[in-house]
Amino acid sequence: MDRPVERPATKLLRVLDGEATSVPPIWLMRQAGRYLPEYRVLRSKAASFLEFCYSPALAAEATLQPIRRFGFDAAILFSDILVVPDAFGQKVSFESGSGPRLSPIDNREDFRRLRETIDLAHLDPVFETIGIVKSALPADVALIGFCGAPWTVASYMIAGQGTPDQAPARLFAYREPALFQELIDRLVAGSIDYLARQIAAGVELVQIFDSWAGVLPPAEFEHWCLEPIRAVIAGLKVRCPAAKVIAFPRGAGSHLMDFAVRTGADAVSLDTSVDLTWAADRIASDVVLQGNLDPLALVAGGDSLRKSIAGITGTLRGRPYIFNLGHGILPETPITHVEALLRQIRSQA
Repeated sequence: MDRPVERPATKLLRVLDGEATSVPPIWLMRQAGRYLPEYRVLRSKAASFLEFCYSPALAAEATLQPIRRFGFDAAILFSDILVVPDAFGQKVSFESGSGPRLSPIDNREDFRRLRETIDLAHLDPVFETIGIVKSALPADVALIGFCGAPWTVASYMIAGQGTPDQAPARLFAYREPALFQELIDRLVAGSIDYLARQIAAGVELVQIFDSWAGVLPPAEFEHWCLEPIRAVIAGLKVRCPAAKVIAFPRGAGSHLMDFAVRTGADAVSLDTSVDLTWAADRIASDVVLQGNLDPLALVAGGDSLRKSIAGITGTLRGRPYIFNLGHGILPETPITHVEALLRQIRSQA
């Protein structure tokens, strides 16, 4: 069992322990990114995005930039979900303007080229980044680690790139269910190892991103989304009993209630499409909710933003929750709108 890390009593961790605060903790998915001028300057210092992720000094600075500017209640490690297939030996690169590119897995021979277990030494730069951030982070700010869910990571590994509906991975799972299960099992084990090492390095909680959960029909959702995430959380909590886990099954829709009950997640992050009234009524009160401001409302600002924020805080008031977006912040987001969001949230004290 990995040595548990002593956790500071940050607001975010208190909420994950079940405390309903008058002012919810707030952080934003992709809060380090291209909407920040200082990030754009920093990004120019690395030849490629993957090199940027593996440069501890640069990745740590990217993690800290939004904390310095906005004072969010949590920092999230700057990295990418595709460092995991990279650590399994799959070729990964990022092409400007067209996203990630991987050597696709088409058959068992391609699968055999992967390592049987994740190479954590390959990810040492990520753990070094965590140490740098932890030493510089204010004591009242939590540090979040993360990984991609097995289904979402596998979908990129199969297709070799992002696709509109992840049809290549879905077809592969139908045609080669045993081989696809082997890939998922390998990713479950690797994700447990990776998250446990992040916690040992200094993160206080982790989030599991299943960005493509919504493309799966019910039986496949159960098999490829819910069950692997349940296995990752269970395995992580054996290794790190105090670990807190937020799960983000984007597009899960009507599956959310079952997902929240069965995965063992401490919090469920809701995408923009989720009716918060339904979620507050149907999802057990001991499961913390996170979300779900539309990133476009943050881009728009003004009355639309104010009304959207008020709707979320009004619906979830009295329940432990974390304010966040329903997906990542967009590059065209004005900084003044993020400042306005924080002012409105924190004026509730």
